[in-house]
Amino acid sequence: MVGPMRPKIVLFGSSIVQMSFDNGGWGAILANLYSRKADIILRGYSGWNSRQALDVLDEVFSKDAHVQPSLVIVYFGGNDSVHPHPSGLGPHVPLQEYVANMRKIANHLKSLSDHIRIIFLTSPPINEEQIRKKLSATQSGRTNESCGEYADALMELCEEMNIKAINLWSAIQTRDDWLDVSFT
Repeated sequence: MVGPMRPKIVLFGSSIVQMSFDNGGWGAILANLYSRKADIILRGYSGWNSRQALDVLDEVFSKDAHVQPSLVIVYFGGNDSVHPHPSGLGPHVPLQEYVANMRKIANHLKSLSDHIRIIFLTSPPINEEQIRKKLSATQSGRTNESCGEYADALMELCEEMNIKAINLWSAIQTRDDWLDVSFT
């Protein structure tokens, strides 16, 4: 061990979390802001959905761990909200199952410690036109409307469970020019 024990902040989610430590990413910014105060731990899994998160939940957040996180920031929903693929494959998780999965994640995290703090992040909006330029409509399966439905459902769950949440989907769209300034 190097130095005294510091609080652990865990970022748990899909690609938005995995890439958060890229140069200038929000995880890297948190690590800089909390340097010498807390350890920022990245547990990001690109392409994953809430169903897959449940598969690793006990491994990532063991109830037997000597030190539990002080704060966990959770992001799943963007991949869950992708429209179902005709083959049945792909990351789509039906809305009711997504909410149930997020409830299980929240309950597991709450069971780790009486002092743990949890913040859920909703999926952000998407720029459908930008995606269409890169992928065909059948390849993407993403719509801003679907992202919004999953964001709303997560916010309702968080209110019900008294969990802090940030509605990225709504917050980003408050600017009239959100499509131009939020996506490059």
